[in-house]
Amino acid sequence: MSWLRALRDTARSGVKVERTRLEPLVALRAALGLALVIGFGLAFLGPGAAASSAFGAFMAAIASFQQSWRPRPVLALASGLTLAVSTFVGYLVGSSHTGLFLLLLAVWSFAAGLLWAAGPTAGIIASGNVAIMLVTVTLPTSVPQAAGHAAVIAAGGVVQALLIVLFPVRRWGPQRDALADALAAEADYARRLRQDPAASFDPAPLMKARAAAAVTVRQARRRPAELHGARGLAERIRPVLASLADPAVGAPAEGPGRDRVRELLAAAATVLDAAARAIRHGDPVRLPAPALSVLKAPDLPDVLRGAPLRAARRLAALLEDVLETAEPGTGRTADPAESMLRPTLPGLVPVVLKAVRAELRPGSPILRHAVRVTAVACAGYLIGHALPFGHAYWAPMASVMVMRPDFTQTWSRAVARFAGTLIGVGVATAIVQLAQPGMWLSGLLAVVSAGLMYVLMRTGYAVAQVFVSAYVVFLLGMGGVRWDQTVPDRIALTLVGGVLAMVAYAVYPAWETPRLRTRLADWLAAAGRYAAAVLGQYADPAGARRADVRETLLETRDARIAWQEALVRAEGEPVRHRGLSRAAADGAGDALAALGRHAMLLEAHIPDRAHDPVPGAAELARALSEATEAGAKAVRERRVPEWDGVRGLLPEGDSPGSAVLRGAAEQLLEALDEVSEALGP
Repeated sequence: MSWLRALRDTARSGVKVERTRLEPLVALRAALGLALVIGFGLAFLGPGAAASSAFGAFMAAIASFQQSWRPRPVLALASGLTLAVSTFVGYLVGSSHTGLFLLLLAVWSFAAGLLWAAGPTAGIIASGNVAIMLVTVTLPTSVPQAAGHAAVIAAGGVVQALLIVLFPVRRWGPQRDALADALAAEADYARRLRQDPAASFDPAPLMKARAAAAVTVRQARRRPAELHGARGLAERIRPVLASLADPAVGAPAEGPGRDRVRELLAAAATVLDAAARAIRHGDPVRLPAPALSVLKAPDLPDVLRGAPLRAARRLAALLEDVLETAEPGTGRTADPAESMLRPTLPGLVPVVLKAVRAELRPGSPILRHAVRVTAVACAGYLIGHALPFGHAYWAPMASVMVMRPDFTQTWSRAVARFAGTLIGVGVATAIVQLAQPGMWLSGLLAVVSAGLMYVLMRTGYAVAQVFVSAYVVFLLGMGGVRWDQTVPDRIALTLVGGVLAMVAYAVYPAWETPRLRTRLADWLAAAGRYAAAVLGQYADPAGARRADVRETLLETRDARIAWQEALVRAEGEPVRHRGLSRAAADGAGDALAALGRHAMLLEAHIPDRAHDPVPGAAELARALSEATEAGAKAVRERRVPEWDGVRGLLPEGDSPGSAVLRGAAEQLLEALDEVSEALGP
């Protein structure tokens, strides 16, 4: 893609308005917290302290809107407290020497850039700390005042956290939505399998539901019963659905058996949708009576035989368990010892440090991002002071807030920030000129602007920036700063900050395109380990670890998501492909998705521990593991992988296990050949 086209596409994506579900009650609660903080500050502490506390409450609320399964009060507290520390330390250093503050800014910016290794939520909170620190260190005039400003900033975060605790909105709502989305995705999958037995399934909803199921010890004791257990059942239902529909291991492609399978899949979709609705809203399960009767029809043995019959019976049992689990108030809450426990904040420190250390290597995109943020923040700070404007901090603040580890987000956010700033400042200035608001009315207008931003922040970055810009204009007006002292400065310095962010990525990029082969190789190796682990269950039903299948499946999903995200980022980069064209990437990705699906078909029919070992399974597992590891190495080295070691090892025999294994193993080989074909010259 050329630079001109890349810039055009990213600019369009930056100003695009998304249609998304709004959360007005959550936004109202956040705006109420901001109003309480500003009102108290104006009444008892003065405009300066009110502005400081407003920054704390404002950023704490933004932190609580981030995509994180950690409790929202914790995010608000973490944002407010870290911002208070940043502000106080910044004043202690910056009040005495500009050079020392520049050094502190470099250290803070570099740390904020590295914290993206811990996830987007940590990166956004850290970036916000750097940006707001640049503003708030200019407010106090003495160390006691700096301590007071830090205290009111922390108090703003505490107020937002308390409001979240005292006025919860749809308790456990995100977790309910994640689990309901997973069940709804399974229902959609069942319907598509009726027409296409090889239909693909995106595991992202299941992965999201798994992330949502990780809780603290306290949460495990309070979690609604219907949120415990249904996710595991959904995971087990997916391979059963696929194996029932696939002609290689399920019902024949035509005839009465295929017609009955279509009826079973439709009934399964109905049951899963009913369970999803019940879990999402906390209501009783409402299920049409014919659905379960189809699943438990007494004439099933007359229509289906062997593996399809076993799959149909297992599907009926699993769906019955789903309905029982989804009923509100049934069952019990989870024992913390049986839950996936999320580390506490102190326990998270070594995890974050480990993630950061892993990125301190040449070629790391996170390390490059940290270096870019540091250079741009320091350069913006110096340029802002050199230009004949006031409020020099706006240039580095704009840069830090728009910069992300990848090209597309950085450039689109830079365009969106400038467009949003231009509109927001223009509208707010017109209101100030017409209404001439005083201190209290300016505070009210700031709260209204922030509330609208909270409501609409997920519709697009440009939309959010319109209200953020208006919020800042009204907040500064609350302290008596005239509009003509802020509008030209903010627009010009926001443009400077955005240009610096864009230039930094062009000069020191971290392109995803050259790493596509590595991402594909990681997915191939992970899929091979998963398939080999499943085959190991056939080779040694009594001694093989069931956990190996689950662990390798999760690794495969992570590798697949990493590949898909990399492909999306690479699509918008102004870089020509280096050995992996878009057609090759699409073909290889489809083949690896098919490889994982065929391994899942095998997983659906894993024999019981009392079953005899299936002949040939051990040799096939070993050959597949070695071949996919060698194939991954070949992909990284720009060679076409070969699968000669796997050919000729298909299991023989007439036992049910051998028949299922032979049918799915043939599909595994076909998928591997398609990988080589896609990567061929």
